[in-house]
Amino acid sequence: MAKRWSDLSPRTRKLIIVAGVAEAGLKAAAAIDLKRRPADQVRGPKWAWFAALFVNSAGLIPLSYFVFGRRRDTTVG
Repeated sequence: MAKRWSDLSPRTRKLIIVAGVAEAGLKAAAAIDLKRRPADQVRGPKWAWFAALFVNSAGLIPLSYFVFGRRRDTTVG
């Protein structure tokens, strides 16, 4: 059964807002990084990572991009 916003406790409302802001921030950071990063430094097609950012993922897709989607720079010095 779906609840209305007004039925939620103030604590639950704050948690939902904080989680939404955190997810939006992660998605924005991932999108900016994808835009600036050359395609050869991204694992997989850039368009697929961009498309995945539109999925409601509780922040898991942007985090997986930062962990698995970016190639590490192997040049030293």
